[in-house]
Amino acid sequence: GGVQHNLAFNYPFPIAIARADGAYLWDVDGNRFVDFLQAGGPTLLGSNYAPVREKVLELLASCGPVTGLFHEYELKLAKLINRHMPAVEMFRMLGSGTESVMAAIRAARTFTGKKKVIKAGGAYHGWSDQMVYGLHIPGTGSFEAHGIPQPCLNSTQEFFPNDVDALRKLLEKNAEKGNGGTAAVILEPLGPESATRPVTRDFNAQARALCDEFGALLIFDEVVTGFRVGLGGAQGYFGVTPDLTIFGKCVAGGYPAAGGLGGRKDVMLCLAAGLESGKPRAYCGGTLSANPLSCAAGYYSILEIEKTQAHIKAGQAGDKLCAGLNALIEKRGLPFVAFNHGSITHLESSGVMLLDLSNPKSFLEIKPRKHMMEEMGAAYMANGLVILAGSRMYTSMADTDEVIDDALMRFETVLSACA
Repeated sequence: GGVQHNLAFNYPFPIAIARADGAYLWDVDGNRFVDFLQAGGPTLLGSNYAPVREKVLELLASCGPVTGLFHEYELKLAKLINRHMPAVEMFRMLGSGTESVMAAIRAARTFTGKKKVIKAGGAYHGWSDQMVYGLHIPGTGSFEAHGIPQPCLNSTQEFFPNDVDALRKLLEKNAEKGNGGTAAVILEPLGPESATRPVTRDFNAQARALCDEFGALLIFDEVVTGFRVGLGGAQGYFGVTPDLTIFGKCVAGGYPAAGGLGGRKDVMLCLAAGLESGKPRAYCGGTLSANPLSCAAGYYSILEIEKTQAHIKAGQAGDKLCAGLNALIEKRGLPFVAFNHGSITHLESSGVMLLDLSNPKSFLEIKPRKHMMEEMGAAYMANGLVILAGSRMYTSMADTDEVIDDALMRFETVLSACA
């Protein structure tokens, strides 16, 4: 009870946060924590970053958070995103990453006239009915699709991460007469679950080539990677151009209603709102979408990232954190592993999301490994560390060398007890 958000720590009970600033969180009892959750990734500048907060307060004083009509920050934000990600020829602000995925899939199906959507097993693309499939661990299919009628999932498919041959086979099968064809392949460009299972260096380029061969759209889910990996996102890092890009988290700088969809103009023009005559359009709405508060927060957050080079500083903090964790693991002889992609760091102890379900015995390991993950998270919390799911950390510009050194001492206390 008491938890309404899937990121909220709730084992053995939830904690209530009273204050957030920079690299730290404080609970209602006055305990201070090093914040490696960073709200699940959006606060690249650090929590409650003052220069952005001041701009948001100015906006609230002048027009309030929402009007239902156009505001100049919608255009300013779209132009700024396009400057860093040229593949985003048009941009539509939405309320969340989940909504953005829904819009992307509708646009892809409308544009291509095809049905099937293929994802990498284990990836998370929000919680719409069609995407609660193959979550967390590859091969799980509809295992977590409670309350969702099976027909909602009939056009969703998964393949094992990095398995280009398996992806090709699905595309070939879908292209056969009567199978509906493939509308889109949707990927987390670093790999499922923020690179819990990292992609190989050339995988995205291979996926791009396959999509071109079979007439499917390539969708990059950059909810986590957009602006965090670099101002050009993971697409800039890999040099691979998607047809559509999903935005969230950083696109509103940690402020509410953080979602967006951008991409090729011809595809984006397939989206509509309200009643339209003529050419069919994919319905897409949202009362609070593109509200002035979210757009202004996103605009000034990205400007501050540019100005401060926050993505580089956060990445350097992630490098230092990862190196320190691996040194502790080696020192204690633990069967754990730490790795990072810049400011996204993983510390795998239970390995629950790395299970191979082709081995029937793995199903018996899910529950105890999940419990171990919860216990590790509780141990970190008890030592003043907040991380995601007991295994994932997002660093920010606020994570100075002093912050990382202090955090590593706290990690050492926990890992020493595991030896």
